[in-house]
Amino acid sequence: MHRKRYSPGRTGSTARGAVVLALGLGLGIGLTGCSGGTPADDVTVDAKAGPAVPVAPPGRYRTLFEPCGAVPQATLKDLLPGAAALADAERDKAYRGTTAVTYDTDRRVGCTWRADTPDVSHRLALDVERVVSYDTAVSDDDRAQEVYARKQLAAGIPLPPTAPPTTAPPSTAPPSGTATSPATPSASGRPSDGARGADAAKATAGAAGTPSGKPPAGTTAPPSGATPSDPSPTGLEPRVLEGLGNVAFLDDALTTVGANGHQRAVSVVFRTSNVIVTVSYREQTTGSAEAPDSMELQEKARNLARLLAERLEE
Repeated sequence: MHRKRYSPGRTGSTARGAVVLALGLGLGIGLTGCSGGTPADDVTVDAKAGPAVPVAPPGRYRTLFEPCGAVPQATLKDLLPGAAALADAERDKAYRGTTAVTYDTDRRVGCTWRADTPDVSHRLALDVERVVSYDTAVSDDDRAQEVYARKQLAAGIPLPPTAPPTTAPPSTAPPSGTATSPATPSASGRPSDGARGADAAKATAGAAGTPSGKPPAGTTAPPSGATPSDPSPTGLEPRVLEGLGNVAFLDDALTTVGANGHQRAVSVVFRTSNVIVTVSYREQTTGSAEAPDSMELQEKARNLARLLAERLEE
């Protein structure tokens, strides 16, 4: 038997080292080729992507203040006169208020205060909502304006008319046959908040009626729910308010409770950026033929709303 002659060569560790070296060189060449093509591919993808879509700006406010501590005790004494006659523990409880239960105090907070006597009761409620838009094309302020507009329409107060877009410069004189005055533009070219409020008030005055049946401004007819014996004075009807936040309105409703009781509920709603504040103030009488005074309740509610608007500006 002839044995196969042994011929020296690369065996064992030497052969394995050569294989590893060859593989390493091959991988190095492959990786070099891949890395060299990456920038070109990236440029191609970016060129096809087009310009970036602008993202709407966020709202001014990211958090909310604590509501029950936002109203000074001196203001609560004025709004809840019956609390002075209560026992110490009950009076402290009335001024302390009750915090509304919410799931996210950075999105919505509220508080209520109440003081009752045998003849009259007062209730104050505060609701503060921070609106957030989840649409990158719609800003928080615009979304908050949508929420505010729904509240104003629900109160039966018309929104100011929206002017149609035009490419021509505005005329210095109104068109023939019209009697409306142009809105005062702001620095951004849009009508100012005061102008928008004035337009809304004019729209209310010129309307023959509203969806809720409330009278237009300048009439002596009672607001919705008012009794014939207590007509709403001119200038105190539900209306748009000026000089409060970006936009604001006031609602006033009088209803009959029982045989001789009355309840008047006044609400002041205003928007500042992406926050909407609602102040609700109610007085209810029992066994009295006189209805709660509209002017007094409106003044107190508006004063509190102005105080809260200043709080938001801090």
